[in-house]
Amino acid sequence: MADIAFLLLVFFLVTTTMDTDFGLMRKLPPPVPDDVESPPIKERNVFVVLANAQNKLLVEGEPMEISQLKDAAKEFIANPKNDPKLPDKKTVDVPFFGKTDVSKQVISLQNDRGTSYELYIQVQNELARAYNELRNELAREKFGKSFDRLKEDGEDEKVKAIRAIYPQRISEAEPKSVGG
Repeated sequence: MADIAFLLLVFFLVTTTMDTDFGLMRKLPPPVPDDVESPPIKERNVFVVLANAQNKLLVEGEPMEISQLKDAAKEFIANPKNDPKLPDKKTVDVPFFGKTDVSKQVISLQNDRGTSYELYIQVQNELARAYNELRNELAREKFGKSFDRLKEDGEDEKVKAIRAIYPQRISEAEPKSVGG
């Protein structure tokens, strides 16, 4: 009887599948001491993305579909035409690139407590795609291969240089009620 119970236990352990958790791979910044004030940020340097409880997006005060978010974020991050309504730029000396204008952009992601996890992940994915596409375009233009390929090939200095030009700055606020 014990042998049969043991065999049944082994059978169920071997044939049962477990649900795996999924999430976002993010490196969190180090904790900031309480006595340190954050520097002031100009309004034009902040790209505000709101996700409400009805799973609707409000980007820079305007309704937007998730399919449009990546292109809007790319335009904001790169500011290719130096639009005065888009982020300021500062000149930085970047290895491999020399003196380069780098955007002072910050993407502020805010969501409602009722926002679905699915929409939250979609927004995160679109924002990450915007950064990845900009980095890939720059890597192909400068080095003749994609940013992902540079990472795979272990060309860390080139990867750091591209990240210096397009730093991923996504600020996530505490969930709250952002309205309908």
